[in-house]
Amino acid sequence: MDKLLRVSPSPHVRDTRTTQSLMGDVLIALLPAGIAGVVFFGMKALLLIVVGVVSAVVAEFVFQKAARQTVTVMDLSAAVTGLLLAYNVPATTPWWVVMIGSVFAIVIVKQLFGGIGFNVVNPALAARAVLQASWGAHINTFEAVSGATPLAQLAGGNDASAVTVKLSNMFLGNDMPGCIGEVSALLLILGGIYLIVRGVIHFHTPVAYIGTVAVFMLIYAAVTGKAVIDYTLIQLLAGGLMLGAFFMATDYVSTPMTKKGQFIFGIGCGILTSVIRLWGGYPEGVSYSILLMNLVAPLIDRWVKPRVLGSEVKKHA
Repeated sequence: MDKLLRVSPSPHVRDTRTTQSLMGDVLIALLPAGIAGVVFFGMKALLLIVVGVVSAVVAEFVFQKAARQTVTVMDLSAAVTGLLLAYNVPATTPWWVVMIGSVFAIVIVKQLFGGIGFNVVNPALAARAVLQASWGAHINTFEAVSGATPLAQLAGGNDASAVTVKLSNMFLGNDMPGCIGEVSALLLILGGIYLIVRGVIHFHTPVAYIGTVAVFMLIYAAVTGKAVIDYTLIQLLAGGLMLGAFFMATDYVSTPMTKKGQFIFGIGCGILTSVIRLWGGYPEGVSYSILLMNLVAPLIDRWVKPRVLGSEVKKHA
């Protein structure tokens, strides 16, 4: 009876899932795409994945030790950051570039802002943007045997007929130029579904993001007289859209908290990605779109903040 009457401060919601279990699910969901990247690009892809993960984990461990903080590398969040960064670079990238990126992601973007739960933007994407600005020649160089990426072939107003990669290859990932973890749309979609089923992420952001890009590209293709279906499918399957929509636009810390806010966030990412791809100077737009929307996520939360239970609805004059 004493236990039944005992009260404590809120919150009273209990959940057996921990950061480690959530990040473990993310690693499991990302594993198939990583294996495919190694199969398609060889051992150099595996080297970059190992460098990315190890560098991130070591950077977090050293920083927290030096700052006399509790070491949290076992929560696996640093491993996820390092893995995502490695997935966002081509297999031809020098290992030291990935190492610098992982250290930047953990130390500058994550730890200096207070650690997990306090970063303003997605650490892996922020590091990727820095690498793009600093060593663009490495980040934009893909397998010589594969040629330009499908999105690069669409640049300049070209139609789907200019793309030499088959749609089936874009879906499966074989003979597909691109970054290590983004080439197999099928495996990324399956990984995303796994996270949704496990309750790690909600479907609102991925569906809104991918759906917005699809609608935008369908309208653009129809207006400009392009092959509507093929053009739209290329825009959906090529590049980092699936990787970004399921694994980076759903980051707990840098995205809205409410489901309505996540839906708005996804629409914003989709619009920005489409605009950058069609009229920007860069054939891809996923990384910068998510980063820009990360910055407005607090505003979205403020706009869609649910009414406190028991409060009155404001009456407008």
